[in-house]
Order: sequence, then structure tokens, then C-alpha cells
Amino acid sequence: MVTLVQLQVIDAVRRHGSVTAAAKDLSYTQPAVSHHLSRLEAQLGAQLLQRVGRGIRLTPAGRLLADRAAEILGRVDSATTELSALVGLTAGRVRLAGFNSVMSSLVPAAATVLAERHPDLELGLTDAHPEDALELLRAGQADAALIFRYDDTAPEDAGIRLTHLLDDPLYLLTTGGGTTLTDHAQSPWIGGCVRCRSHLVELCAGAGFPPRLVSSTDDMVVMQSLVAAGMGVTTIPGLALRAHRHPAVTATRIQVPPRQIYAATYGEPPDPPATAALVAALVETGRALARD
Repeated sequence: MVTLVQLQVIDAVRRHGSVTAAAKDLSYTQPAVSHHLSRLEAQLGAQLLQRVGRGIRLTPAGRLLADRAAEILGRVDSATTELSALVGLTAGRVRLAGFNSVMSSLVPAAATVLAERHPDLELGLTDAHPEDALELLRAGQADAALIFRYDDTAPEDAGIRLTHLLDDPLYLLTTGGGTTLTDHAQSPWIGGCVRCRSHLVELCAGAGFPPRLVSSTDDMVVMQSLVAAGMGVTTIPGLALRAHRHPAVTATRIQVPPRQIYAATYGEPPDPPATAALVAALVETGRALARD
């Protein structure tokens, strides 16, 4: 039978790409890691590693097992956290994955609420794009994920449940002059990464022009600095403005539907106590921000 130690070994090899680095990560000797891998191959009757020059790579069978190992180890970690949380939330850890603008605005306030109510509950944070945060949630490597939607479309995975936190309006950032998208049809634009700029492109297309993208960054502070330097205009969510506001930029709310911020959890309700406590703190904080 495959053991958790063997799964930890194959997962470490996948993450680090070498037996030596995996051994260092697990605080094992290199021969010990090689022994576990040899035993695992013998038990499964499948080659998991292939030597390439001085290095190694996982075979298709090895990649499949490593992917499943990551999921299983994540679930074991979740189970351990949940069991700790059942002891009256006096111990344990809850893990949250979320995107940049919400992690710099909503989450610190929610973390304060959670710490006041459950001072011995540790909150672990991971900065991740919504798609990546959902993957961490599915794999059991996060207990809750913060995501956004521009409409009411539900996630494809039926196991994911959403709790609405607040609506986040969108703002046009300029250095003054021109307060609508069409005012800047000829202006240079600053966009996010390829998968983040699609909403900006759609908004400009709806206004009758394609944006001339000259700069690209996902850092909302950098975006504001570029606008302040006269290098272009951009759009930015309200939560990002709460976290940081450059004094030289002008922010004008765009009259389009706001993006909807949700806390996502996985599996059948109810959520484990620690996760439920985290979501409750996020809901309370989201309502407070919405009233400001």
C-alpha cells in the first residue's frame, strides 16, 4: 500500500525537480528519498522517474501520481486543521487564498476581526489570481478562496459554494481631463496581464474603440504611478484604491456593473468551524466596507 511518506516524496520531487532538492525539503538523506522512490515503483509496477542528462523528470505515470499526491496531502492537511478547529477553535490553522486588491484591503480588516474572536486560530494567506485560488481550494491546499465575478455566472465545479461579500465599483484613473472611456479613445492605456486585461478590453470595445495598450502590470501601485507620470490611463477597482491612492491621479467612477467579490468554499455544507469563522469575519468586513 502506498504510504503518506511515499506521497510526500513524489510530491517533493515534482515540486523541486530533483531528488537532491526533494531530500533537502523533506530533511531526508538523498539515499532515503531514492529508496522510497524505488519501493514505490516496485509496489506500483510502473516507472515514475526518467533520467535526462544529469537530471530527472517524471514519466506520465509519475506526473499522474504526483498530481494525486498533492491533492491527497492537501486533504490530509485540511482534515488535520478541521480536527484542531473542532476543539472549540482554540487551536488550528485556516488557509485563505485571494487576489491582490482584496488581500490588501478586505483581508487585513477581516483578519483583525478573526483574531479578536479566535486569538489562537492561525490564519495563513496566499496571494493568488482567482483561477489559481480555486485550484488551491479544489486541491485542499486552501480552506477558502476569494474570487470575483462580473456577472452571476456560477463556477463550473458544482462542489464550490460562493458567499457574497460586497460589490466593488470600477474607476477610471487619469491625471485630470476626460472622465469617460470615450474621452480617452486616443490615449495610451495601461493594462494588466493577458488574462486580467480582458475586462478592460471589453469595456473599451463597448465604448466603441480598441484600447492602445502600451504598458502591462498587475501591480495596482505601479499602475497608479504610471498614470501619475503621464504614461497612460487605466481602470482600477475600488478595493485597490482603498489600499493605496496616489495623490497625483484623478479617480472617476465608471457607470458599469461592479465586480462581485465572493468567498468560495468547497464541499457539502456546513463548512468546518474554522472555515466558517473565517467566512463570517469576511462577510462582516465586506458589509462594513460596502457602507463606507
